[in-house]
This record gives sequence, C-alpha cells and structure tokens, in this order.
Amino acid sequence: MKNIILLVFSLLHVAVVLQAQDKYMTKVGHIQFYSHAKLEDIKANNNEVSSVVNIKTGEIVFVVLIKSFKFKNALMEEHFNENYMESDKFPKSKFKGTIAEISKIDLTKPGKYEATVEGDLEIHGVTKRLVQKVTFDVNGGKIAAKSIFIIQLKDYGIAIESALSDKIAESVEVTVDMNYEPIK
Repeated sequence: MKNIILLVFSLLHVAVVLQAQDKYMTKVGHIQFYSHAKLEDIKANNNEVSSVVNIKTGEIVFVVLIKSFKFKNALMEEHFNENYMESDKFPKSKFKGTIAEISKIDLTKPGKYEATVEGDLEIHGVTKRLVQKVTFDVNGGKIAAKSIFIIQLKDYGIAIESALSDKIAESVEVTVDMNYEPIK
C-alpha cells in the first residue's frame, strides 16, 4: 500500500513537472505606449508586466498594473491615472488569448516565428477582441515576444475632452516586449 501511494505521488509530480515544461513566464515584461498629438507627444513605460504563455496549447495571459506606467513628468502620470484611466477604479489591464495555429510553430527550437495572437483585451473596464501579429524569437531556451499595435481610446471608454484634443491623440501605439523563461 505504501508503495502504491508513493507511486501515485511520483506520477502526480511528473505530470506537474511535464505540464510546467510547456509554460514560460515573465514578471518584468515591458509595455510602452506612445501618443502623438498636434501639440504634444506622450510616452509611458511599464516594466512590471506579468505574463504566462503555454507553448503547447498557445494560451497566453498578460496582467498590467496601470499605476506602474511611468511618464517623463509626474503631472502627466497623475492625469493619466486620475482623469483618463481611473486606475483606482480599474487598477489592471488584462489580455487573455491564444497563439493561432500553435501547432505550426515550434517554440522549443531556436529561430524567429511570426504568429497571430487572438484574444480579449480589457482596458478601463472594457473588453474588446484583439487580433495581432507577434514575432517570437527563441534563443538559449528563452522566448522573446514583440508586437506593436494601435488602439483607439474611445473603444475602451476613455474620453478626451475636446479642449485637450491638440495635446492627447485619439489613438495610441502600444509596444509589447516580453522575455519569457521556462517555469521551473
């Protein structure tokens, strides 16, 4: 009986280890957004992005703390958090999706791979479908992922007062850079 219990625990441990081998993560991913308006450019960076990708199933998840975006000056950061993103009310942005046709790429082998990621992006309490190209670069057992895309602020319920339309653009370019390592 003791051997059977030991065998069951050993098999469960092996199953957990094998499942973890398919998952890669980062807690220090980078997201930048850039807005170009007539009178002012706005850029912010966030280096506290958590993300997990399952290279077998293609599942991918991101969580971004809104207050972790850093600006060139404190006043911009304050306006961003209080007036536009309402980060006390909506503290996180999330993405949950999949790498389309994951069976056609092998993220265990070194190389560059172009893929499409599809899923739901939640910003400011609004969830929208997102389909975006991503470049994966596998090297040394790690996976780098990069994507650049445009979002429309109004699509996520972020209103820009007409008096500020020369300073704040209606669309924002988002750059996502992740460096994943295997979950041990």
